[in-house]
Amino acid sequence: MDRDALLTRARTRGVNPLVYWIVRAILQPFFHVYFRLGRIGREQVPAAGPVILAANHRSFLDPFVIAVMVRRPIYFVAKKELFGFHPVVSWLLAALGAFPIDRGASDQQAMATARAILDRGGVVLMFPEGTRVRPGALGTARRGVGRLALETGAPVVPVAVIGTEAVRRGWRIRPHRIRIRAGRALTFPRVPDPSPGLAAAATDRIWPCVELQWEWLGGLPRPRRAAVIGAGPAGASLAAALARAGLEVDLAGDPVRPAAAPAGVRAVPPVGLELERHDLVCFAVAPRDLPAAVRAHGERIPGRAAVLVLSAPPGGAVPVGFVAEHVRARGVAVLGAAGPLADGEPLVLACADPALLATLGRVLRAAGLRARRTTDVSAPWPAELSAPTRSQRRSRAA
Repeated sequence: MDRDALLTRARTRGVNPLVYWIVRAILQPFFHVYFRLGRIGREQVPAAGPVILAANHRSFLDPFVIAVMVRRPIYFVAKKELFGFHPVVSWLLAALGAFPIDRGASDQQAMATARAILDRGGVVLMFPEGTRVRPGALGTARRGVGRLALETGAPVVPVAVIGTEAVRRGWRIRPHRIRIRAGRALTFPRVPDPSPGLAAAATDRIWPCVELQWEWLGGLPRPRRAAVIGAGPAGASLAAALARAGLEVDLAGDPVRPAAAPAGVRAVPPVGLELERHDLVCFAVAPRDLPAAVRAHGERIPGRAAVLVLSAPPGGAVPVGFVAEHVRARGVAVLGAAGPLADGEPLVLACADPALLATLGRVLRAAGLRARRTTDVSAPWPAELSAPTRSQRRSRAA
């Protein structure tokens, strides 16, 4: 069945009721027993009328576990490549409510299909991230879900699913607890042709509600506020990078001679630093000053926050163990840099927690920096961090 025929089927005929409810009757008890499935907030999904489910995406299992939470058939987009494996697979996916989307382009046909389903009172599951994001905090939402909500006027139910990313290892499906949580539906006025800015504004209202459900389930939060302790050149460059990534940044340095803060960064004295409000606490001090800084501030770092240490010893061990012993943060990472952070300079990000490693890696990418990532925090820093930086080479040449 070609793509146009699959889209036409989703718009006109919809799911195959016999196949849909038989498959659901098989999957639901299996999910409850094998995955210890927990469903919270089922009452938030309206029992009738059009509904958009906006959910995070961690695994190919997400549409199926979310489907057993809802008492109505749901429709969801799937990458068009899945429909090319075999005619039987294509038919089964269509019978279960899937319809193809071209993820590499702005697929207006797929969006028109979603609108047609909502216009007849159906339920459409959207993954605003656009692709699977794992591990770590949730990714960035695209504005398509906001546009669809405005064009149809359908209520949007924010949904978070956690645990599905851990069930597959190769082709093996292993038991792991999965939980789903739905929040209160959001409503929007119907706008026939919303502008990109208006669609983005609607998405900006939807996605934090999905993040709220995710964090309630214990998911790693997206860093929003950061504190940088140490206002030297290294600390100032780290604070500027975090500000470029969209974080609210407080820079704490010398209380007697406070350094000028980079653009978008607030300079505060160390005594005025309210670490309880921050998601990320960074130590950008000399190695000899790190123990004193950690002892001075470690007790005030909240358990939900992550700690990042900026360090560049010429060949010493990555300083994770000491910091982890003196803070109660959810994880400790170290960023190795040969000098102030700059595009093109060698960076290495080390963290034993893959989820936190991925989250901080995305923050650095948003700041325009590229770091080699490793979960091996026991190894010494690589040799390239001991070599002169690009800026140092330029200054020597001059």
